[in-house]
Amino acid sequence: MLKTIMNRLGQGVLVLFVLETITFVLIRLLPGHPFMGEKKLPDHILHQLQSNYGLNESFWVQYAHYWQNILTKGDFGPSLIREGVSVSEIISQAFPVSLLLGVFSMIIAVMIGIPSGIVAAFYKNRWIDWSVMFIALVGICVPAFVLAPVLGIALGMNIPFLSVAGWDDWYCVILPGLTLGILNAAYLARLTRSGMLDVLNQDFIRTAKAKGVSSYRLIVRHALRGGLTPALSFLGPAFAAVITGSFVVETCFQVPGMGMHFVNATTDRDYFLIQGLVLFYGLMIVVANLFVDVLLYMINPQLRKAS
Repeated sequence: MLKTIMNRLGQGVLVLFVLETITFVLIRLLPGHPFMGEKKLPDHILHQLQSNYGLNESFWVQYAHYWQNILTKGDFGPSLIREGVSVSEIISQAFPVSLLLGVFSMIIAVMIGIPSGIVAAFYKNRWIDWSVMFIALVGICVPAFVLAPVLGIALGMNIPFLSVAGWDDWYCVILPGLTLGILNAAYLARLTRSGMLDVLNQDFIRTAKAKGVSSYRLIVRHALRGGLTPALSFLGPAFAAVITGSFVVETCFQVPGMGMHFVNATTDRDYFLIQGLVLFYGLMIVVANLFVDVLLYMINPQLRKAS
């Protein structure tokens, strides 16, 4: 177990290093610079701004200084657009918003997706199965930028307390959370159905049926542990994605989370903010995958035997 965790951590560190290096290179290949505006700055002012942020240095010097600040000070650097505000401050303010939205949406996804997949698998090739899978397929095919305004018009315009934009009160999380929850529930339903069908076709399930085990006990005690493996593998990266900001949903509902900051930073060419958000997002993916690996190791005896 410990060996597996150390291997995953080593792979995660390598992934973060490569991810941040690629990001560092690509954003500096973008046309323009962070200090572009409606009015062109004089050359001496532009040179002074670049010197203040170290952008007049060579590529390798900037790259070395960036990693040195992260490793020695934990500093992601200042925002190039928001004067006097650091990237760490922006992340610390935006992450709790995205975290609340992500937790709420994943609760909805799990409550809808996993039971739907279990029911569809148990009633394989019946009208319940076909109905659930058709709805799940529609949920997968409909993009977030379509579902978000549809829910905003259908629910936000007709239910008084629901908010279609902003982040002023607790109920502002409902519509964006519902949007993300429905989208993830569609994937969970299909993955759960696939995993449950694989387990329900095993010999030990047929033996349990022959012994007269009830349907409820058959699913909960025998099939559920192995059948949820694909869904759990999906939940890790999906949860990391929603808690670090859904770009489309947060933009549609004007949620001040990390997704909106990522869009604005890309538009404004805020180098340090883009790098900080990408590194934080990658870190969340690595942590979520590690958590899922440990969870699968605990519930799957075959993995424990293999190790």
